[in-house]
Amino acid sequence: MKIGIDKIGFYTPHMYVETEDLAIARNIEPGKFTIGIGQEKIAVPPITQDAVSLAANAALEILTDEDRDAIDYVIFATESGIDHSKAASIYIHQLLGLNRNTRSIEVKQACYSATAGIQMAKGHIALNPESKALVLGADISRYGLQTSGEVTQGAGAVAIVMSADPKIMTVESPSAYQTEDVMDFWRPLYSDTAFVQGKYSVDKYIGFFQDLFTEYTKKTGIGLSDLEAILFHLPYTKMGLKALKSILEDVNEADKTRLLANFDISKKYNATVGNIYTGSLYLSLLSLLERNTTIEPGERVGLFSYGSGAVGEFFTGILQPNYRKSLFKEQHEQMLTNRTVLTVAEYEAQFNDTLPVGVENIDLPTEKDPATICFAGIKDHMRQYVRKNK
Repeated sequence: MKIGIDKIGFYTPHMYVETEDLAIARNIEPGKFTIGIGQEKIAVPPITQDAVSLAANAALEILTDEDRDAIDYVIFATESGIDHSKAASIYIHQLLGLNRNTRSIEVKQACYSATAGIQMAKGHIALNPESKALVLGADISRYGLQTSGEVTQGAGAVAIVMSADPKIMTVESPSAYQTEDVMDFWRPLYSDTAFVQGKYSVDKYIGFFQDLFTEYTKKTGIGLSDLEAILFHLPYTKMGLKALKSILEDVNEADKTRLLANFDISKKYNATVGNIYTGSLYLSLLSLLERNTTIEPGERVGLFSYGSGAVGEFFTGILQPNYRKSLFKEQHEQMLTNRTVLTVAEYEAQFNDTLPVGVENIDLPTEKDPATICFAGIKDHMRQYVRKNK
């Protein structure tokens, strides 16, 4: 049975800051951000967007009534959780009007967990071929103003419908995966910003990729010449490029040229949105599928998923006939084009506009947010959401 990605949607907030402007404000040579890090823009969320609303907006554009009836598993991957107990997927279930007979869970392992969700969904569909699963990766990355990680912030969500006989890409088996206890990146419960050991994290990321690609090749016999592209989780786009180049030293020119060219296509959305943690790898996939003009159905792509702490996985997928017809390219391009650029001062004001800790009741200005689904505030310690067109 073929199982994989039937639909894929994406949402990012309506505001961003240029990394060149940020560099100038921080007395840094702009090229260190735009070239050295490889980031052009950073998405900036208003207070009326959180992981739930980002994911709901990403899913809203791709679901039909048929999907809502068939989906019986919602897997929400995030490291920007809003509750220690209640799964974020339950809010999504209500906001999207999904079938009542549905499992809804939240999963966590840094930026890796959406891949865990995809593999879980694949197993569920193998047992229930008529079912569909909704896998969500949504996050807001925060490192603090004037920190070394500031330029690698971002916000957004990817929504993926998994099914049998998918229209976009089958997910192949087996995959290669591994776990190692490392402190390269973490966010304690008491902190709303992350901690990172930058160079250490880069070294672990590249090491995991090399190990997993080698293991995958041993398991399957599939090598670089069999892959049209390799897609990466991108905390920043230069990080993925470093990893890719680390395995290209002794390959033929045709493979090297193809893989580097397709990496350049796959990084574009990430470069203009920033790091969205759990959704980052699948934003790379979306960028490749929507922006390439040469990759044909039947081609195989590799995907490297990494979550600090650390868990990694390398797997592959096969693009399906007419996969381009199932994409939402125009909507995504329009969303990115219509965003509003902020000055650095405006971005800092948005960054500092956060909910008071322990607030019991608060109303938020959803009228200022053009998104269909917004976080509207808190009532009696319960989060409130609004769907404007319902």
